[in-house]
Amino acid sequence: MCLLAGNSFAQKSAATYSANKQVIEKGDALFQKNCAECHNFRQRGIGPDLAGVTADASYTYLSKFIINSQQVIKSGNKRAVALFAEYKVPMPAHPQLTPGDLKALLSFINTHKKVAEVADNTAGLGEPVTDPFPTKIAKAGLTLKLEEWATAPATSTKNPLTRINQTFILKTDQGNRMFMLDLRGKLYEIKNKQFNVVMDMAKLKQNFINEPGLGTGWGAFAFHPDFLKNGLMYTTHTEKKGSAPADFAYADSIPVALQWVVTEWKVKDPTAAVFEATPRELIRMNNPSAMHGMQQIIFDPMLKPGMPGYGLLYLDFGDGGSGELGYPWLCNGSTNPRGSILRIDPMGRNSRNGKYGIPASNPWAKTGDSKILGEVYARGFRNPNKITWAPDGKILVSDIGFSNVEEINILKPGLNYGWPAREGTYLLNFNGKKSGIYHLPAHDDPKYTYPVAEYDHDEGNSISGGFVYTGDIPLLKGKYVFGDIVKGRVFYVENADLKLGKQSVIKEFDLQFGDQKSTFCDMVKNKKADLRFGLGEDNVLYIWAKTNGKMWLVKDCVAN
Repeated sequence: MCLLAGNSFAQKSAATYSANKQVIEKGDALFQKNCAECHNFRQRGIGPDLAGVTADASYTYLSKFIINSQQVIKSGNKRAVALFAEYKVPMPAHPQLTPGDLKALLSFINTHKKVAEVADNTAGLGEPVTDPFPTKIAKAGLTLKLEEWATAPATSTKNPLTRINQTFILKTDQGNRMFMLDLRGKLYEIKNKQFNVVMDMAKLKQNFINEPGLGTGWGAFAFHPDFLKNGLMYTTHTEKKGSAPADFAYADSIPVALQWVVTEWKVKDPTAAVFEATPRELIRMNNPSAMHGMQQIIFDPMLKPGMPGYGLLYLDFGDGGSGELGYPWLCNGSTNPRGSILRIDPMGRNSRNGKYGIPASNPWAKTGDSKILGEVYARGFRNPNKITWAPDGKILVSDIGFSNVEEINILKPGLNYGWPAREGTYLLNFNGKKSGIYHLPAHDDPKYTYPVAEYDHDEGNSISGGFVYTGDIPLLKGKYVFGDIVKGRVFYVENADLKLGKQSVIKEFDLQFGDQKSTFCDMVKNKKADLRFGLGEDNVLYIWAKTNGKMWLVKDCVAN
């Protein structure tokens, strides 16, 4: 949600808002579901902060804006038009909200009055950077030819119809199996383009939740490299706050929105069409918001049995929203896992809770300080959403930015990638207002490592990580193909150009859907494409939009 309210609509509407506790609690839930991805009450995010907005705009105006913001903007309100130009992201319409929903939502927002602004603390930082990358992303002169392949079953009656997020090819002696995950709780096996449910998290975990979205639900899955022998697979999912004591908690003064849980499953028959499995919990973590949880868990696909690191599990933990909500100490610290890539030995038992192992080869495993988390492999991420291995062994991590920069990073053990002190190759004033970014100081802190490719919010709003292509299409070989979740644009960088300390050039593909040149936003008829990437058998590349669940096979790449 992006409330572009203007003072020209200001009216006193206090009597319209409810003070009833149950109404406000309902409004809180609606806010988390519909608004929290873009807004909070402390800082600007994708949209403006909402503290005090009910004092600046009338109840009637806010209601109309929530139901159909774009219609209000089109009416020509100068303030709304100016803010839309500033934030660049159209707020989706919310026709599903009833008058009672609107009253609850606005009553909750009304409890957050405007407070004294966060101190700037910008002395010595110079002027804010208004255009991080003035050179725009150029078209590559290449067209991806996409062929409609399959459509995932709808798991909702409204957008997004699906929340399909991840594919995986499991190689077996009886033939390969293709799996796909829907964050609303379904793990499918795709066979002859039919989607068959293999596991249903909602039936397996009574406290499972997949709302308010924002990455919540069944976050990720990974089969142990020896799955066909030992039957072990690993999952992450979200549960209601307070479902069980957390291994990684924090002070009671900070709210808990939900819990992320890492589970090991012992599958009785790894060849079965439906998995019958026994769970064993490994990690449970409290999160201060629904944002930035666990987008992926993965084993190193380059390793063979007996090689160092074989069977170690990488887990990406976003910052849980702590960076922008005013709790920066919960991320990028040596005693907190948020905002980090972890690496654990699921077979070990030397962790604090005794449920998993901390590999001795991890960079902070042997500090001798019991407070330092040895499971942390690298830190300084806001919302890492894809970890992938390039053919040359590089580990690439895409990290969704805040209000300015989207990143591609090369993962190395022990490095600090900057968040929340840095956003891309810029300084972020994380102890003050976070709306601006600044040029790095002349004598930069050497502890930070910077992205190898990045783009700003003139180009897109949220990076969707992809893969280095290794299939049979000549013009795609060696390209790291990725895109933008919101705008649905598809980009690439040359893997050979990705090197620490260097910025690689991003280029954009044209897209052809069947015989029609178009864009993902136009194809799904939505301002937000909700774009994702996956691999199939023989390393074919799929691109899809959660919005409608339609999967497109990259059939070819041709010069224009």
